[in-house]
Amino acid sequence: MSKSKISGALLLVLIGILSMSHNSSSDQITIMTNGIDHIIYASTTLEQGIEDIECILGIRPVPGGHHPQYGTHNALLSLGSGIYLEVIARDPQLPTPLRGALIDIPPTGRSGLVTWVYRTNNIIDLSEKAKHTELGLGSIESGSRTMPDGNEIRWQLTDPYAMPMNGAIPFLIDWGDTSHPSVSIPYGGKLVEFVIKHPEADRVRNALFLLGSNVSVINSDQSGFIAKIFTMTGLVILE
Repeated sequence: MSKSKISGALLLVLIGILSMSHNSSSDQITIMTNGIDHIIYASTTLEQGIEDIECILGIRPVPGGHHPQYGTHNALLSLGSGIYLEVIARDPQLPTPLRGALIDIPPTGRSGLVTWVYRTNNIIDLSEKAKHTELGLGSIESGSRTMPDGNEIRWQLTDPYAMPMNGAIPFLIDWGDTSHPSVSIPYGGKLVEFVIKHPEADRVRNALFLLGSNVSVINSDQSGFIAKIFTMTGLVILE
């Protein structure tokens, strides 16, 4: 092979590497701009949800904690820096809260993505802004939990029971100066795209614009979500 052909081949390889690096960076920037903190996958039982995700992504989520105020417990898996997947289910060991369990899918129900969470560094101002719109996000609450590595994390969030527009409108979370959960849990893959499906797509899109998010919204007869995650074995779809 001539030197010119070798140089050309090396140049093509270099262009390909640079392109892959650029696309990866662009994906991450887009996701972070959208403000996605985490996406929530609900199941009939936590063990079933964990097995579902392990089957889909190839990595087993780790137990997170119990939520007495919501009647639930969860397991977590990182989807990249600053983003994670929360698997959640009714906790049979906890009494039912006065408002009912936050998530309580009957055995005949379908497991899947039910809502998502939007991260902000100024939850008070953004929550006040939402009060002047149709976004019923509820009051701000505080919480804390000790992670598997022993570190305690603290946060503020709007009422997760609100679930405006079937969960298409997220609740807000502010981690303050605490370490984000995604840094201390197993990596399951990189979230490269998140899409909301809803019969009133324009209304959802306008509401998200007020929050400052440009998450993709498409028209659909049924509300739902599509998460595209790049794993070690390739691209997978979680709904």
